[in-house]
Amino acid sequence: MSEESLQAIRQRIDAIDDQILKLVNQRASAAGEVAAVKQAEGRQEDFYRPAREAEVLRRLRDANPGPLSDQDIISLFREIMSACLALQRPLRVAFLGPEGTFTQEAALKHFGHSIRSLPLEGIDPVFREVETGAAEYGVVPVENSTEGMVTHTLDRLLSSPLQIVGEVELPIIQHLASRAAAMDQIRRVYSHQQGLAQCRLWLDTHLPHAERVAVSSTAEAARLASEDNGAAAIASEAAADRYELPVMQPSIQDGTANNTRFLVLGRESPEPTGEDKTSLVIARENRPGGLAGLLAPLARYGLNMTRLESRPSREGMWEYVFFIDLVGHAEDPNLKRALGEMQQLASLLKVLGSYPRSVT
Repeated sequence: MSEESLQAIRQRIDAIDDQILKLVNQRASAAGEVAAVKQAEGRQEDFYRPAREAEVLRRLRDANPGPLSDQDIISLFREIMSACLALQRPLRVAFLGPEGTFTQEAALKHFGHSIRSLPLEGIDPVFREVETGAAEYGVVPVENSTEGMVTHTLDRLLSSPLQIVGEVELPIIQHLASRAAAMDQIRRVYSHQQGLAQCRLWLDTHLPHAERVAVSSTAEAARLASEDNGAAAIASEAAADRYELPVMQPSIQDGTANNTRFLVLGRESPEPTGEDKTSLVIARENRPGGLAGLLAPLARYGLNMTRLESRPSREGMWEYVFFIDLVGHAEDPNLKRALGEMQQLASLLKVLGSYPRSVT
């Protein structure tokens, strides 16, 4: 291709960029007008609407003609919406820290980068930060595809007044990062207990004699390894970059499909979008057929249950509560009827939230 042809294409790209710049700022101005209307009506807290954001992203994904992938389109427009929202007021989002954790990555995937990030040292503090109003939203892990449920999150959901307002599904890619000159110089490996479990077979094969040290997060593992030339961390690329820790072996997780699901916590469930999920916890007296009877209304109304997880109730020995995910919103007619019938049978029924399904 001649230099003249390349120059013509570059000029066309420049012209398109100018149009994009103009349109993005027009969108920001329109978002500002929406904020002004809400403020005039006294709706100070109604500036972020998860249902509206999910609807916009799904519409753009479905209308995408390419060549950009659907995920690229979702990521681009999420950042545009995040920046526009920050003109009104940056969202305060608490997450399981420190910075560089997979939970932070999930928070940024859901809200975009134009937020006030509040990294905290545990799952309990994330719940408390949102419960007290110090943060509008919180993000916590709830389930890994290979290691199962995060039981601390389930137990905290049972006692908290917060609602689940969204979910994020994140592929988890674990790297071995270290300042050691060679693998045989690594005497210990730091990671979160989930990270160690997800890479157990790899460690057994390649570092069988290294001590495995569980710490509060993969980001903390990277920090510790950065201070110890005889140590390594199993961590994300972001955590390794933050602590200037070279990646020695990439992608060492045992399973090829290693995903973690995160929950977004808020104070009110979003309105229905037509593509929703509802989470609840139920219990009934421990007797034969008790759980089957509780679940019967779901089958009767043709409702799809996507998860069922039991946890000790802490009210009596060998008594359990059951966490359930359902397709649909608690305000959908059939699900509303089913929940009403289940309420009559249950010793406990708590709707943990109805929220848009993860947009991918």
